[in-house]
Amino acid sequence: MRVHVFFHDRCFDGAASAAVFTRLYRERINPAAEFGYTGLAHRASQLFDEALFDGDENAIVDFKYSTSPRLNWWFDHHQSAFLTADDAAHFRQDRSGKKFYDPNFKSCTKLIASVGKESFGFRTDELADLIHWADVIDGALFPDAETAVAMKDPALRLALVMEAGPDGNMSRWLIPQLVTRTLAEIASDERVASLFQPLFERHLHSLDLIRQAGQCDRGVLYFDLTGPGVEVYNKFAPYYLFPECAYAVSICP
Repeated sequence: MRVHVFFHDRCFDGAASAAVFTRLYRERINPAAEFGYTGLAHRASQLFDEALFDGDENAIVDFKYSTSPRLNWWFDHHQSAFLTADDAAHFRQDRSGKKFYDPNFKSCTKLIASVGKESFGFRTDELADLIHWADVIDGALFPDAETAVAMKDPALRLALVMEAGPDGNMSRWLIPQLVTRTLAEIASDERVASLFQPLFERHLHSLDLIRQAGQCDRGVLYFDLTGPGVEVYNKFAPYYLFPECAYAVSICP
């Protein structure tokens, strides 16, 4: 039995969702199942190639709905889960008991954990840290801006490497790790640690640039990063550096 899991690529919640679904499936459905993983990205063209659904069972987590008859499992929490009204109607008519949607959840990871517990008797104690951080990161539920910017927690280091790192296969490598290892163990792995440091140094450099360029006027922070060529920065950085600001307006190349 091969289960092909499709997940939101370069996204901590996407990878965590795939990991929690894997544990759920192995513990409550089929312990002998083998898994394959494919990351999905949003694009204007057709999202799903029917030929991709080549598993004995196919699952999509943390990504848009597909009406493919080859799709067996689906979990999502986004308001934009359905591309068309017909897709939404198709989902509502499903009676498989394997497709779940709830936009009230901050993360798909927590949705899968909740459904797994309530519908399949799935115990998530060993995955509590992963579920917690997926909810914090995807729902922007940080206790303060410093937590998001300092990146001291292993989950935030993994998120940075996965979302901004050069290794396009990182998510597929990471998912099986998340199934069995702690976040601290994975963050200390050489494959992660070697990529994190240069990314973190680039992050610190962007903080310096925002600090130098930022001008706060009546609660609104303005800064221009076209000169130094910074295309992406931590979205919590402006509020960490300028706690008096309520909004941030930036220009990037």
